[in-house]
Amino acid sequence: MLDVRSQVGFADFFVIMSGGSARQLDAIQDEVVSKLKQDKVAPLHYEGNTDSGWLLLDYGDVIGHIFAPEQRAYYRLDQLWADAETVLHIQ
Repeated sequence: MLDVRSQVGFADFFVIMSGGSARQLDAIQDEVVSKLKQDKVAPLHYEGNTDSGWLLLDYGDVIGHIFAPEQRAYYRLDQLWADAETVLHIQ
């Protein structure tokens, strides 16, 4: 999770996640949406699909990026936002 408040005005945090297969990408998205829905939090916008290898969940201040490995390596958001403070890193 990256704190991007000092870099952008449209979000506070980026949560960058990866899944090794289309099934894992769907499972990650389903779990995030399900858990936040329990707290009555719904995404403002979402886009992408497993075929594209990049799913985006926009919760306003928090934007979730769920990548297949190839797309994560290609877009390199971790490097693009390298000046952002890493709040949490789990491997």
